Amino acid sequence: MHEDGFIGRIEWAVAGRALPGQRVSGDRCVVLDAGGGGVLFAVLDGLGHGAAAADAADRATQVLSENRAEPLDVLMVLCHRAMADTRGAAVSLALFGAGDTIRWLGVGNVESRVLSVSPAGLTVRATVLLTGGIVGYRLPQNLQPQTVHVRPGDLLLMSTDGIVPESADSIDLSKSTAEITSEILARHAKDTDDALVLAARHRGGTSNGRGDGE
Repeated sequence: MHEDGFIGRIEWAVAGRALPGQRVSGDRCVVLDAGGGGVLFAVLDGLGHGAAAADAADRATQVLSENRAEPLDVLMVLCHRAMADTRGAAVSLALFGAGDTIRWLGVGNVESRVLSVSPAGLTVRATVLLTGGIVGYRLPQNLQPQTVHVRPGDLLLMSTDGIVPESADSIDLSKSTAEITSEILARHAKDTDDALVLAARHRGGTSNGRGDGE
């Protein structure tokens, strides 16, 4: 699965695939216009793999689509309620705001980080502080979104645990988000799990173009 496009000033792409031998992946990505110049990204990893994992993740994607303008902590609680009778999932949410910020919140092991080019080279500007738990089964009591400032050209990367964590040095920010996600999936997807990676780039200014491909 490969998709890419633009929402406002954000260029994004996602690449994923099911566990080898399985027809259905339990990993999901959500890209939503949150209104007011905001763009909401979510990456969900249904516990385990196969149809039961996909059902859990699909419940949450529906909730996010219907409540996209809600604060991140409220969205996490709504996902938790929707998945109460499922396996549950790891969920990370990231909201590009109208200003030069990302607000993010993660429960479980979906990794999120912001990469930036500095005089010293490619660096990890920030990494989301993940909270232990399983959305739908055990949700932490204190859900506190973090805020990170970003600059044009910075890249948000979100990946499920089916992607082996790679060094930032191996990522070429001059490439499109579609190329970046395709290369990460090809090089770092595990053979023992579903895998998905999302990349979103703050391009600066505004853009009205949108596109999708698969």
